[in-house]
Amino acid sequence: MFITSLDTWSLISVEECMHCSGENYRGKISTTESGLTCQRWDSQKPHNHGYIIWAGYLEENYCRNPDGEPKPWCFTESPAKRWEFCSVSRCSEQFYTSIIRNTWF
Repeated sequence: MFITSLDTWSLISVEECMHCSGENYRGKISTTESGLTCQRWDSQKPHNHGYIIWAGYLEENYCRNPDGEPKPWCFTESPAKRWEFCSVSRCSEQFYTSIIRNTWF
């Protein structure tokens, strides 16, 4: 018996780049331009801040642009540096990964 099965998953967009000034950036970069580690958004240490965590945007310690700065940024884990911009490059085009699995019996 010969059966062909083709399973296709949705396109998965994985962008570690930004459009415009990165207000919609949702990547996972979590270090600043100088290499400092970003502070978690749900933490007030070492830097207190007034940002309220809401579903899926200010998550983990990922670089974000919640206030319209020129590019994504984060509070740092360094007590000597409150915040810094992140090294998120501009997108030249969208990259998509398509996963297709063929199964032959």
